[in-house]
Amino acid sequence: MQIKDNSFLVTGGASGLGEAVVRAIAAQGGKVVIADLNEETGKALVSELGDKVRFVRCDVTSADEVQAAVDLAEQDFGGLQGSINCAGIAVVQKLLDRDNNPADLEAFTRGVTINQVGSFNVARLVASSIAKRVAANASTNTEQNADNGIIINTASIAAFDGQVGQASYASSKAGVVGMMLPLARELTRHGIRVMTIAPGVFATPMMESLPEKARTQLEGAVPYPKRLGVPNEFAKLVSHIIDNAYLNGEVIRLDGAIRMV
Repeated sequence: MQIKDNSFLVTGGASGLGEAVVRAIAAQGGKVVIADLNEETGKALVSELGDKVRFVRCDVTSADEVQAAVDLAEQDFGGLQGSINCAGIAVVQKLLDRDNNPADLEAFTRGVTINQVGSFNVARLVASSIAKRVAANASTNTEQNADNGIIINTASIAAFDGQVGQASYASSKAGVVGMMLPLARELTRHGIRVMTIAPGVFATPMMESLPEKARTQLEGAVPYPKRLGVPNEFAKLVSHIIDNAYLNGEVIRLDGAIRMV
C-alpha cells in the first residue's frame, strides 16, 4: 500500500511520535485525521500542513469520539486506509509504597484503559470502516491478496522489559502486543494487516519532562546509537510498514538494542 492519496487516522497525532507520523504521511502525499485531546497543537498542525490534514478532539477510550474521527475521514477523504495509534500515557507507581500501602487501583486501571482498551477501540472502528468499504467494492475489486488496510499500534519495550513502578504501563503495552496476532489473523479475510511497534527511549515531550540526569542515564543505557530515539525514526518505520505488504502480525522493537534490567 502506498501512502500517497490514501488516508490515515493518527491518534495522539498532535505531538511526539504521532506528530512525526502525521508530518511524514502529509509529506508523502497522504491524508490524515489527527485524533488528539490537545486542540491547540492539533489545530496548529492543521494550519501548518494544509488541506490534506484534519483535526478532531478525541479520547481514544470513547466509542463515540473515535467513531466521529472515522466519520470525518469518510466524509472528507472518502474513507480510511489505515490507522496509527500513538495515544497513550505512562502511569508510574509501585505496588506498595514506603509504608507498605497498596497502589492506587484507579490509576492502574486508567493506564490500562487508555493504552490497551483505547488501542482496541480504535482498531475495531477503523477495521469496520475499511471492511465495509472493501465489501462495497467487492464486485469491482477482484485482486488477490489486495492490501486493503493497515492498523499499526504502539506498544513499548516495557511490554518485555518492564521496570519497577511500571506495572500499569508494562501490562497495558504487553496487552497491545498480545492482541496483535489474533486481530491480524481475523482480519486476513478483509486484506487488513495489523502490526505493532515497540519503541525504546525516544525524545518525546514525555521524556523531555525528566530531569537531565535521568535523561543522560537513559541515553547511556542504549548500546548504539548512544542517544534517545528521534520521532522521525519512528515515522520512517511506520512508512515502511505501510509500504511493505508482507509485514503482518509482528511486533518490531525500535530501540537501539537497549534491554532494560
